[in-house]
Amino acid sequence: MKKGLQITIQILFLALFVFLLIAGKPQLWMGLFLLGVIASFLLGRVYCGWVCSINTLLMGVTWLKKKLRIKNRKIPAVLKKSWVRYLALGLFAAVFIFTMATGKKLPVLPILFALGVGLTFFFHEELWHRYLCPYGTIIHFPASKAAHYVSIDADKCNNCGACMRVCPAKAVEKLDKHHIVKTDCLVCMDCVTNC
Repeated sequence: MKKGLQITIQILFLALFVFLLIAGKPQLWMGLFLLGVIASFLLGRVYCGWVCSINTLLMGVTWLKKKLRIKNRKIPAVLKKSWVRYLALGLFAAVFIFTMATGKKLPVLPILFALGVGLTFFFHEELWHRYLCPYGTIIHFPASKAAHYVSIDADKCNNCGACMRVCPAKAVEKLDKHHIVKTDCLVCMDCVTNC
């Protein structure tokens, strides 16, 4: 029931995103993203797991890859470096500033869509969610301050690893017991559903 509700909400936001792009009003989507940044202080990366249209498409790509039995390639170690995340954010910010200063309309959001979807055909979603998505990088800091977030009850965890296997952002780590890195957690609830 919860997953069906989440998918319905994601599809509605995807439809809204497409409508705003066609209508030439992507700035309204940026307003929605800013609300997501504010919400992340309270709820973590809930924007990423419930609202983000790129994530909605990535879920579809991952589902399709499973059906077609397409295996993920290993993510190159260089792309996991923290500077790559900030470089991607810097490029995004530079393009944003350029479009605002010159008034030129560049298809930034469609390019991000294509990049995220294209990479996910070859690599695990983690590459986009944790290392390349500029929106995720922006939300990363406020999510670290989230008052409410998904966590694993260490007393109830039997270390089966189901949560770790289904996490699209690979936000579940294992030390002595499994735990969730809240700055990387998309609040998609896949870990909870599969526990």
